[in-house]
Amino acid sequence: MRKLPFLCLLALFIAACANIGSPDGGPYDETPPRVVSSTPGNQATNSDKRKISIVFNEYIKIENASEKVVVSPPQTETPNIRAVGKSVRIDLFDTLRPNTTYTVDFSDAIVDNNEGNPMGNYTFSFSTGEQIDTMEVSGYVLNAADLEPVKGILVGLYAENADGIVPDSLFRTHHLERVSRTNGSGRFVIKGVARDRRYRAFALKDMDGDFRFTQKSEILAFDTALFSSTCGPDIRLDTIWRDSTHYDSIQPVHYTHFYPDDIVLRSFLEEGQDRHLLKVQRDLPESFTLFFTAPSDTLPRIEGLNFEGDGGFIVEPSAKGDTVTYWITDTTLAYADTLEMVLHYLDTDTLHQLVWKADTQFVVPKTSRAKQLKDLEEKNKEWEKEQQKKQKENKNYKPEPNPALEVWLSMECKPSGSIDPNQNPIMTFSEPVTIPDSSAVRFKIKVDSLWEDAPFYFTPIEGNPRQFQLFAEWELENTYSFEIDSAAVKGALGHTNKAIKQDFRTRKEEDYGALFMNMSDKDTCIIVQLMSTSDSPIRTERTMANGFAEFHYLKPGDYYVRCFYDRNGDGVWTTGNYDNGEAPEEVYYFPRAIPIKSKFEVTQDWDPRAVALMKQKPVKITKQKPDKTKDIKARNKERDAAMERESKKRGNRK
Repeated sequence: MRKLPFLCLLALFIAACANIGSPDGGPYDETPPRVVSSTPGNQATNSDKRKISIVFNEYIKIENASEKVVVSPPQTETPNIRAVGKSVRIDLFDTLRPNTTYTVDFSDAIVDNNEGNPMGNYTFSFSTGEQIDTMEVSGYVLNAADLEPVKGILVGLYAENADGIVPDSLFRTHHLERVSRTNGSGRFVIKGVARDRRYRAFALKDMDGDFRFTQKSEILAFDTALFSSTCGPDIRLDTIWRDSTHYDSIQPVHYTHFYPDDIVLRSFLEEGQDRHLLKVQRDLPESFTLFFTAPSDTLPRIEGLNFEGDGGFIVEPSAKGDTVTYWITDTTLAYADTLEMVLHYLDTDTLHQLVWKADTQFVVPKTSRAKQLKDLEEKNKEWEKEQQKKQKENKNYKPEPNPALEVWLSMECKPSGSIDPNQNPIMTFSEPVTIPDSSAVRFKIKVDSLWEDAPFYFTPIEGNPRQFQLFAEWELENTYSFEIDSAAVKGALGHTNKAIKQDFRTRKEEDYGALFMNMSDKDTCIIVQLMSTSDSPIRTERTMANGFAEFHYLKPGDYYVRCFYDRNGDGVWTTGNYDNGEAPEEVYYFPRAIPIKSKFEVTQDWDPRAVALMKQKPVKITKQKPDKTKDIKARNKERDAAMERESKKRGNRK
């Protein structure tokens, strides 16, 4: 019995211990990795070592090494860069050049192994000569056509020769001398630049890994200007945050600022890309499509093997000419299981010249005629069952037409319904059609409660056998009707149309606003475009002699504006050509949205060069977003808060 009080005390002691709480493993590591030593030493001179070891104070790893780590000068044989415990090992396989600065730019790829705390931007460098080059240059690569930041493209430099020039031929014959890659903002920083030399900058999407422009399929950018690197002391303001929403203080940080830091390279893909046949596709028996890797003004030729001549097909090329659809008007051919033909087309040879090529093709439909008939039979049986069911339920029921047997020519109209006075609708039929008899087509305007004939033109669109455009004198606040009689339009495959009635309405004048862009350059070669939120042109106008581009009948909303200098006067943006020294036509964006209100006219002055090019495109319509910033995870604050909550709970229980 004397043991009972002791057992009770022991139980109470254990329970009290249980309320203390289990250990949480201690504070989290929030310190980034730090370099302890390296072989050779960072910024060492007269080094001939191709095996490099960088030792850190903790276990580390390298994230996205293939994308972020850049060795300069570029290496013909890819270096082996890897994390091993607390060190980074680098094996360079190329022979080291004499009197050259080598840099291994890790960007923010190095993080600690446990918590992923980033070391920050880190570059290791050494020199094979007596001195080391420590200057830097930086800037941006933007897509020349739409000023989108270009991520992951190679950017490099060539130094001037003894004559003080950088020959254009270097970009084709010698690999880039110093290189970097762009981040998600299109920004690049090239390190290890010599102070006393002038350079030219280039960008390249290097398809074959030789660090020079050798293929038309490679995206490139070039600048003709020579520059040299300088530096000077500068101050930036760093914000010290108390937590995620409140800052503690703003502190000045002294640093060395390297120049130039605002190089802008506009990247482009040259015209005349290699042209090859990608595939021949025949989804249905009545047509087939040729897909090419690049456009051509010259249509392919067809030589039938199991049919005569060229088959009498109706040809429908795409707007860009890189796809061509053939409509089979002969039902005997359309229902054949296989079309055997020799296809003659322009193809790029090994010398990158367009030459005629002949391919034998056996074109089989994905859905055969037999399958079509089987599907039709099944639909007909379903219709018959449905009709029998309805007749049982209602003796007076009259059978409906079988939709499976009614194949009509369909039409799509854009825009339809509500229309602006400066729009002319385009109507697209489901197959190539003939021009309908004018007596079967009518256009009317509603006057009071009566319909009256109105003048119009209904004309085929050149190059597209399926499209027509309706032209009329659209007046504000009116209702119109466009009609085509049944069977007036005949399709190439034998189908005809049901009666077509398409109504249109125009808005009131007070429903619209207007925008007048007043360009600083009084030059009629400027083409101004209103852009949608998806960065697609919705209206295009060429500036007048007074520098104005006028946009009437705008619905209320925010509009973005882009312009380009149409140097060759063809009305479309033109890319560049390196060998001819031709840069792509200049593109600019107005740096913010312009709000348009109904019943208001907005006149906006615009100097396209007033804002730096990399700051022009509004963020809301920029598709390429910046990379996410790697920050040290402040997990100890969360830990402290959790421990404090637990402590309060224990206090309440006591």
